[in-house]
Amino acid sequence: QVQLVESGGGLVQTGGSLRLSCAASERTFNVATMGWFRQPPGKGREFVASIAWNTGITNYANSVKGRFTISRDNAKNTVSLQMNSLKPEDTAVYYCAARVPTSLIYNYWGQGTQVTVSS
Repeated sequence: QVQLVESGGGLVQTGGSLRLSCAASERTFNVATMGWFRQPPGKGREFVASIAWNTGITNYANSVKGRFTISRDNAKNTVSLQMNSLKPEDTAVYYCAARVPTSLIYNYWGQGTQVTVSS
């Protein structure tokens, strides 16, 4: 059972930056993909970015391409999301998630961290 804990959320002005981190509770050798999702106020959860744990191949939502960067540290069992040039529409609760190789969906989720971008 993998437990994920996010940190790094907060309040930032438009154009600012934040870095989110997600720590896994145990070795992630059985994790295929780590991802970040977000849920804006009054809306559903949406994909932000993902990274393949072994290869480092990344994928991004069009809305964040060129502004956000996902990375992982295999030794520390952490995945991070560097968010630059933040916009008010990036305001959301951000969730870290993990998918095991035998699953087509994300199996484990963190509790979420709030990111608020003021205009």
